[in-house]
Amino acid sequence: MSKNMKTAGQKESKDNIEDKGVFGIHHVTAITSNPQKNIDFYTNNLGLRFVKLTVNQDDPTSYHLYYGDEIGRPGTILTFFHWPNIPKGHRGTSEVSSTSFLIPDNSINYWIDRFKTKHIEFSGPYRRFDDEQVMTLNDPDGLELELIAHKSAQDRNENVWKEGPVPIEHAIRGFYSVTISEEGYENTASVLTDELGFILTRQDGSRFRYEIPAAVAQGEGGGANIVDILCLPYTQQAITGIGSVHHVAWRTPTDERQKLLRHNIIKAGLNATPVIDRFYFHSVYFRERGGVLFEIATNPPGFAIDEKADELGTHLVLPPWIESMRKDLEKILPPVHLPKKEKEQKLVRNQPGNEEENHK
Repeated sequence: MSKNMKTAGQKESKDNIEDKGVFGIHHVTAITSNPQKNIDFYTNNLGLRFVKLTVNQDDPTSYHLYYGDEIGRPGTILTFFHWPNIPKGHRGTSEVSSTSFLIPDNSINYWIDRFKTKHIEFSGPYRRFDDEQVMTLNDPDGLELELIAHKSAQDRNENVWKEGPVPIEHAIRGFYSVTISEEGYENTASVLTDELGFILTRQDGSRFRYEIPAAVAQGEGGGANIVDILCLPYTQQAITGIGSVHHVAWRTPTDERQKLLRHNIIKAGLNATPVIDRFYFHSVYFRERGGVLFEIATNPPGFAIDEKADELGTHLVLPPWIESMRKDLEKILPPVHLPKKEKEQKLVRNQPGNEEENHK
C-alpha cells in the first residue's frame, strides 16, 4: 500500500529548493550494440524524434545517438553510446534499472494494441502508487523501459513530436521517472536530498520515491522530476554493458548554478569532474554513494546550435574540435538509415562531400 511522506523537508520554500538543487532529469544515456536496430526501435516503435546523429566525444569512432521531443528539450532526451564490442550488461544493484516515459492516461489501450501488432513483448499494465498505470518492456539490447500513463501528461503537450508514427494524442511526453536499484537506499537518498534538492514523497514497500517539487520542475523543462529508489538487499551488483544505462543526467538552467552544485558535491566528499564542454550542454560527472554515475548538465546551448529545428537528426554532426576527423570517421562509422518526417527512409553514410551544406 502506498504512503505519502509528509516531512518537514517538504515544507521548504521553492526559493530554498531552487538555491540548492537541480530541476529534474536532463537526459538518460544507455549502451547499444547496433545503431540501426536502435534507431528503428525508438523512432518506428516508440515514436520518438531522432534528434541528433553525432559521435561519442570520448571515443569518436563510435556513434552517440539522441532521441527526444520535437525540439530536443531537456527532460525528453534518451541517448545511446554505440559500443558493439563490449559484453552485455548484467542486472543488479548500483544501476539505473528502469527508464520510464510518460504517456496520456487514456493511452494504455493504444499502446497495448501497438505492441501486440508489432510483436513487442511487454508486461502490464499494473498499478503503482494508485494513480499510475505501468507497462514494462525491453529494447532490442535488453534495456528495461516503462510507459507510465498518468494525468500529468495533460500538462506536457508542448513540443510533442507530431511527424512520427504515433498519433499525437497518444505520443510519449518525455520522461516520467527513472528507477535506481540499490542494496540499501539511504546513501543514495542522502545525495538526492542533500546535494540535488529532491524530497521524499512516497513509499510503497521497497520502493522509495523522490521528487523535485512540480513548481520548480515545470519552470525548467516541464516535469521529468521523479526518481524511485528500489531497495534490493541480497542482490548482486550490476555490471554495466550493452543494454545498461551508463548514467543519468540532471538538468540545471545555468553554468553558474552548475558550478554551485559542483562545489556542494565536492564539499559533501564526492569526487566530481571539472566542467566538460559537450557542445550541446556542459557537464559535471560524479558517482553517488551507491555507485551510480550521475551528471549535472546545463539546459543551454541545446541541440539547435548546429542544426535548424526542422533538420534535427538528418545527418552526421560533429563538434568543432572533432570536425577535422570527419573524413576518417566516415570510413569507420557504419552507414545508417535515418527516419524522415515523411516516413521515407534515407541511407546515410554521413553525407561525405556535403559538409558545407550540412552546417549551414
